[in-house]
Amino acid sequence: MKGYNRLEQIMDYLKGHNLVTVEQLVAVTEASPATIRRDLIKLDQEGVISRSHGGVTLNRFIPNQPTTHEKMQRSLAEKHAIARAAASFVKAGDAVVLDAGTTMIELARHLTHLPLRVITSDLHIALFLAEFKQIEVTIIGGRIDDSSQSCIGDHGRKLLQNVWPDVAFVSCNSWDLQRGITSPTEEKAALKRDLIANAKRRVLLADSSKYGAWSLFNVAHLASLSDIVTDDRLDKEICEAIEKIAPRLTIA
Repeated sequence: MKGYNRLEQIMDYLKGHNLVTVEQLVAVTEASPATIRRDLIKLDQEGVISRSHGGVTLNRFIPNQPTTHEKMQRSLAEKHAIARAAASFVKAGDAVVLDAGTTMIELARHLTHLPLRVITSDLHIALFLAEFKQIEVTIIGGRIDDSSQSCIGDHGRKLLQNVWPDVAFVSCNSWDLQRGITSPTEEKAALKRDLIANAKRRVLLADSSKYGAWSLFNVAHLASLSDIVTDDRLDKEICEAIEKIAPRLTIA
């Protein structure tokens, strides 16, 4: 097989898997381990892949915040499953903080039967939950980010720094074991840190398609969380590695 075709095979396989080993690529391409290692060195030098514990992943740096419209088209079944699982963490009377995002909107739809106090940065969530009389809704305020239709800035951060919720749900566009949760902007990262800082239970909701991607600014390392809820497409090796650190892992 010509090198070009083999590299295409490797890239196609990487696109469908979060973490890939040399042995897996040998089986897929029917090339020798030495040949695969040479190919991976070439791809690494070109910045196409990243080496991590146990294998390699695509280099998936996210420089900008995707819009809400863009995110609504992605991983719909996974987001529904994650939201259903996460809703079981909330009980009547809880004070709950909801981050912005499409998975959080799905979670909000599963909480409407409960009497709650909800604090959120997301305009869509606030307007939706305000229709239910048993739910007291607080929006953190501040400047509106046009990509996510959510509040950002110091005003909202000050509010979050002075509340002590029962559970806080944080979302992200990128996460992995090495870098934790990351965000494209310092402002977003700071707000997300405050969102979970004082909560009794700190829960990341993130589908598997976001694993292995990263952005410039760190929000939190995974070991600082109480729980991670993701979907069943996350590779077994990654699940086992996550389970060795602090968070409880829930597969939806």
